Amino acid sequence: MASTHDDHHHGHAHDDPTQGGGHAHHGPNTSARRLGWALAVLLAFTLLEAFGGWWSNSLALLSDAVHMAADSAALGLALFAQRIATRPANARLSYGWQRSPALAAFVNGLALLALTAWVVVEAALRLFQPEAVQAAWMLGIAIAGGLSNVAVFMVLSGGASLNERGARAHVLGDLLGSGAAVLAAVIILATGWTVADPLLSLFVSAMILRTGWAITRDSAHVLLEGTPAGFNEAAVRDELAQVPDIAGVHHVHAWSLSGEQTLVTLHAQLRMGADADATLRAIHHRLREHLGVAHATVQLECGDCADAPRNDPAHGCIPAPGSAHVAAPTPLHGHAH
Repeated sequence: MASTHDDHHHGHAHDDPTQGGGHAHHGPNTSARRLGWALAVLLAFTLLEAFGGWWSNSLALLSDAVHMAADSAALGLALFAQRIATRPANARLSYGWQRSPALAAFVNGLALLALTAWVVVEAALRLFQPEAVQAAWMLGIAIAGGLSNVAVFMVLSGGASLNERGARAHVLGDLLGSGAAVLAAVIILATGWTVADPLLSLFVSAMILRTGWAITRDSAHVLLEGTPAGFNEAAVRDELAQVPDIAGVHHVHAWSLSGEQTLVTLHAQLRMGADADATLRAIHHRLREHLGVAHATVQLECGDCADAPRNDPAHGCIPAPGSAHVAAPTPLHGHAH
């Protein structure tokens, strides 16, 4: 007599995200070096601009120094997150620490938004009560700060991770701030119009606000396990429909640990008499080679879906041809390489 037990096979692709896939040997270390050099340069020029802003009484310089101080803290946090992200998985953290860069990017984005709000408030106050500014000092220090930001931005230009994107956003904001301080100093030297200082600070703040919001939004999407950019569930279904022994695919879920690699889980329903092992390998091959999925967990089923309520045809699972109940072979747990 045919068994009414549901058959499940589980497979895991061995581009293991806890080990960094095929790029574990170079990516994290290279990123950490970039962040380390950027941090050293920013720390030095943060002190310079802070002193210069206080000495010249320039809001543009002070705001840029505050941004640079935030960037130094952000880069320090990013560097820490980058290093601990390479730690292996353990019993408490089955995926390891790979999500820490996304968390660092989220904190960086929030800090950028908060500091931008502070600059806007301070600039608005100075519009109503202009203050004298030592424009010559302001100009020299702003130029030095701008050059340092260019150097840091070039150091970080080779990084594509979400964390390095966040760091570059901070540095770009600093570069714009230094440019605004230079322009404000030139205007004040030429015309004596000190209102140029807070006005240009407001202009830069508006540009930084957009970048800060984008980094906060993207990192929050990763932390909430949102669907990675470019992932298309319909494309997964269409691709796996080309595997002869698959009757249907359902319960497709996709997310990312750090915003870089896509992870997928799905249920695939087998046709009567399907070769489970061959089908499992075909699924992993198509996901990895055709759709760029770094890690997949696949559950193969014969008969009704295990997660569907009994006798619920509206659940959305595709019944295998023939009988709704198929004799269950020995469960198979396989790894596709």
